[in-house]
Amino acid sequence: MLAPLAAWACQFTPKVALEPPDALLLEAEGSLRYFGSPDALRAALERGCAELGFCASLATAPSARAALWRARGSGLPLEELPLEVLRIDRAFFTAIGITTLGELLALPRDGLGERCGRELLEELDQALGRLPEAREFFVPPERFSAALELPAEVGQAEALLFAARRLLAQLSGLLAARHAGLRAFTLTLVHRDRSRSAVQVQLASPARDLERLSVLLREKLALLTLAQPVEAIALDAGDFTALGASSRGLFGDRAAEAEQWAELVERLQARLGRDAVYGITVFPDHRPEQAWRRVEPGDWDAHDFVQPGPRPAWLLTQPKRVAETELALIAGPERIACGWWDGDETRRDYFVAELGRSVAWVYREEGAWYVHGFFA
Repeated sequence: MLAPLAAWACQFTPKVALEPPDALLLEAEGSLRYFGSPDALRAALERGCAELGFCASLATAPSARAALWRARGSGLPLEELPLEVLRIDRAFFTAIGITTLGELLALPRDGLGERCGRELLEELDQALGRLPEAREFFVPPERFSAALELPAEVGQAEALLFAARRLLAQLSGLLAARHAGLRAFTLTLVHRDRSRSAVQVQLASPARDLERLSVLLREKLALLTLAQPVEAIALDAGDFTALGASSRGLFGDRAAEAEQWAELVERLQARLGRDAVYGITVFPDHRPEQAWRRVEPGDWDAHDFVQPGPRPAWLLTQPKRVAETELALIAGPERIACGWWDGDETRRDYFVAELGRSVAWVYREEGAWYVHGFFA
């Protein structure tokens, strides 16, 4: 688990080092200004570890080895730490009554070196900041892939969200570390018979916010019926997109409003299906039934085309025939003659007319009258 945790921790500082088998070292001096104080950074780390489902022992020190030893010793001062934190053979020291690091440091240095070797002296000097300690920093991966064994079989799809949220938290941390977002991720379900099924989640715009990812996954799981119980899950994501932090505008926040719209579209698509939610854009064609196009939400492209006459807000799917005696013409005619190039040629004379209590858009074709839409 150290590598996925290190990828998550890179959102706090780019300088993260692995300390197998059970520790991570973060050089956080450069991050203090961003978080405000060491206490604020520590609180953020504690919240994040709890979100991931880990109980972590956190400690700070001017040197990496001292911080590691203090974390192993539940944050005690360096001199009060038990010798267990050094993970060395303690039999000799126990025999002479040495139980803490402070007592060890008080021993004659030359004699300690002759008895225990230069390696122990070097570690002590590194902990005290007398010697530098080179560390190889972790590089966040370009893709995310993590798996989680469930403590018990899960028979309801919605119950998987609690475990999946831990993986989503790791993914969100990796994206923050890479200053990136994503537009899709896949949750793989491993069933009792070791067969697999996939839950695809797609976003309307790049994002990395944990709550947004969780809400979308919850919508997907709510519609899923499990054929067999699930024993393990895995989360995979790639194709990261550069995504900077959001900033507020002085006169409103158009970016935030657009993001709220994108989140609404995502939730509707997750619940109703992608084909049930789409956008509409105008299209340069004089035929009213051809003057619009269905597009993916957010992908519409504005055209400079302006219709030459009035157009109704409500256009009927199929024109409805009406008697001439029911109409009182107000304006017109407007001749629309086009479509010869695609085999759907149209030659109509349109009018604005009163039809009962409504204002309608009507046309005459081959001596017959039809209602094509309503203004009011």
